[in-house]
Amino acid sequence: MKICFFNRSYWPDQAATGQLLTELAEDLVSRHGCEVTVVAGRALHAAGDERRRLAPVDRQTHQGVTILRANGTRFRPRRFAGRAANYLTYFASASLAAFNVGRPDIVVSLTDPPIVGLAARWTARRAGARFVFLCEDIFPEVAALIEDFHNDRVNRTLDRVNRYLLREADAVVALGDRMRRRLVEEKGADPARVSVIHNWADCEAIVPGRKDNMFTREHGLGDRFVLMHSGNIGMSQNLDVLIEAASRLKSKDRLLIAVVGDGAKRDVLEDAAARRGLTNIRFFPYQPKARLHESFAAADAFLVSLKSGIEGYIVPSKVYGILAAGRPYIAAVDPSSEVAAIARDYGCGLLATPGDPDSLAEAIMAMYDDPGATRAMGQRARAAALRFDRRVSVAAYHDLFVRVAGLARAA
Repeated sequence: MKICFFNRSYWPDQAATGQLLTELAEDLVSRHGCEVTVVAGRALHAAGDERRRLAPVDRQTHQGVTILRANGTRFRPRRFAGRAANYLTYFASASLAAFNVGRPDIVVSLTDPPIVGLAARWTARRAGARFVFLCEDIFPEVAALIEDFHNDRVNRTLDRVNRYLLREADAVVALGDRMRRRLVEEKGADPARVSVIHNWADCEAIVPGRKDNMFTREHGLGDRFVLMHSGNIGMSQNLDVLIEAASRLKSKDRLLIAVVGDGAKRDVLEDAAARRGLTNIRFFPYQPKARLHESFAAADAFLVSLKSGIEGYIVPSKVYGILAAGRPYIAAVDPSSEVAAIARDYGCGLLATPGDPDSLAEAIMAMYDDPGATRAMGQRARAAALRFDRRVSVAAYHDLFVRVAGLARAA
């Protein structure tokens, strides 16, 4: 089976969607014998080949996957103008790259950028292939999170594009039950075409680790109860409330809040913590995959947060790595979200009201005051992780693609 993916972020990019797509594409090749091509952009968040690219499309191979690198701008995505330029130049180059993908059986579009599905749909039609729309995010609702740009005309256009792709897709993938309901009830997707396949963590690569490790010793965390937020520090996470909660808990000497990663809101949060003179919250740089095991093991518990009202439009993939690491988490999200449902169903986390610093501080103290219960939640988290393992989700994608392509299953 020949499969072609369209998504700007891919190896060696460190963005979550790019890392997940890389694992999916490589496993479809190595475990399921597929031929996979990815029409990707240039890496925005990773060190790599910095040579000037003159051709609009470059071809390379990595781990058996053919990558058509659609060259475009690589502005830092902290301002709308930079993000828009990156999106539009990638889309233009990806449209050219589409002439070089051959004749795939399946063409899959993710949502980075939200308009790339148009190029993918056209490619599928030209090649006589089936079209699958993988909704990592739902637009234009996610676009409303952009604080430096609001335009009703652009949002209406994104809504029309999203609805068109949902109508045209032979299959639609939602990342959770709440997202599926959003797509069916609000966007008019055909429920018979929508499948739920969760994002994942690699439970062989990420395992529960000892808190006493190099990362812990390097940063003096061994005698602290560490609540960690790890990953993108962006506009959807609503982390302003974390500063407020830290202020309420500054009398707790053993409590440390660790914010690990980078993103559009990091500088703002650091400035807010410094203005308040908070010493119980520390900021750490993004940790590469090679050190992720140690940084996760340094935490006693994690925070997963989202702005109220956007549950289902976004499903935070970081929760699956937390589960695999055997750590509990506080879900500062709407109760109907996938993250909250996992915490309830598997008893591996506590819920806090999104945007409420008192509720968040109370949940942190519940874990801080009862380390035995916190460890037990972590054990249940690891058991839950096996339901969302990389191999399970990749097999679900393979089965979906076989079904949609109308190909016979391999014996």
